[in-house]
Amino acid sequence: MQIVEGGLDIPLPRMVRVRQRFPAVAEPDVAAAVARELRRPEVAGRVRPGQRIALGVGSRGIARLAEIVGAVVRELKALGADPFIIPAMGSHGGATPAGQREVLATYGVTEEAMGVPIVADMDTVQVGETPGGVPVWFSRPALEADAILPIGRVKPHTDFHGTVESGLCKMLVIGFGKHRGATRIHQEGFARFHELIPAAARVVLDRVPVLGGLAIVENAHEEPARIEFVPAGRILAREPELLEEARRLMARLLFDSIDVLVVDELGKDISGAGMDPNVTGRYVAAHMRGGTPAVQKIVVLRLTERTHGNATGIGVADVTTRWVVENIDYQKTWTNVITSTELAGGRTPIWMPSDREAIALAVKTLNGVDIRSPRIVRIHNTLELKEIWLSEPMWLQERHRSDLEALGDPQPLPFTPDGQLRDLPLPRERHGLWPWTDDARREPPWSRGAS
Repeated sequence: MQIVEGGLDIPLPRMVRVRQRFPAVAEPDVAAAVARELRRPEVAGRVRPGQRIALGVGSRGIARLAEIVGAVVRELKALGADPFIIPAMGSHGGATPAGQREVLATYGVTEEAMGVPIVADMDTVQVGETPGGVPVWFSRPALEADAILPIGRVKPHTDFHGTVESGLCKMLVIGFGKHRGATRIHQEGFARFHELIPAAARVVLDRVPVLGGLAIVENAHEEPARIEFVPAGRILAREPELLEEARRLMARLLFDSIDVLVVDELGKDISGAGMDPNVTGRYVAAHMRGGTPAVQKIVVLRLTERTHGNATGIGVADVTTRWVVENIDYQKTWTNVITSTELAGGRTPIWMPSDREAIALAVKTLNGVDIRSPRIVRIHNTLELKEIWLSEPMWLQERHRSDLEALGDPQPLPFTPDGQLRDLPLPRERHGLWPWTDDARREPPWSRGAS
């Protein structure tokens, strides 16, 4: 069955591997940085022998997360404390204890590796409400601790902008709020988050024994650029400053316009939105418009293994592959997008049987562009942006820039005879779940009889 007039056997341009140059500020020794921060008098002086401390660990793909959490555990134990881990990730992991443990295990954060219990109970208690009357929920097991210490990355958020975005405040409000708290906050809509998150964080900080937070700021090379303990009383003042530092250091695509953006992989371990819209210029949230770069078509080729079938954010893509669609775990994906209230993130794009056909369809449907010389950018994911691929026509337009460096000669995309990219292998196992059957290998109804 031919669904594209004229077919998709169109020539695709050669690609040039290019290095983008970003600032490279970094913490040289992660364990030493954690020790430095937790040995400060305002920390060590408040930790008592036998004190039970709940460490909040989230679902984001923070660089060297297991090393950081392990170092925190060691330092607290050295001070005589009795730490344990709370998965502070709202509704992620399918909003189940087993699912949240599985997410942490993906990052190497297990009871065996960390040497402390992981308490994944989803039970919550209302600790107060914002001045606007929004109830604030908090993990019951965390409240049973003597002190609480979130470990979180501070960075621009994918669905709203404000003085605080992703970071310690959001983890305290939504992460520790578990499924019930996350759902209630998201019911207010992302358009209110810039005021709601600080207000709800103030409720938590006033009512909950928060020791402080360990803030992590990453650079463009996915390395910790800063690891800093922020006392509870300073979180609302300090986090906006750390957010601005994160914004300056973050990786991005150094272009104003792109015809086709090819994203090798999407996943919750990459971004809460699957693909970071601060990189792609595409937002799920209805109130966010006009991002940079301006991209005509986005193609997604794979899901990461660590996303465990959660394809939240796939809805902002224009084209994807059959492999992606067959590997979506709809329970996890829909739980996540329903909690967020932004249902567009769970929509399924048009899918093609192969990588080549997916890319060709995006090129074929460009508007106002000579499809013989499209501006194509290929990235592995929205975290790994140091080295990318540019189509040869685009490189010829951009090669004068000092922040770009070619790493080789133009070469064709390396497709197999059946149209899959050789440098992007297909995983052996499918773990997706069609919403209408338990058999992930069953043909979707609309494909029967198609060729």
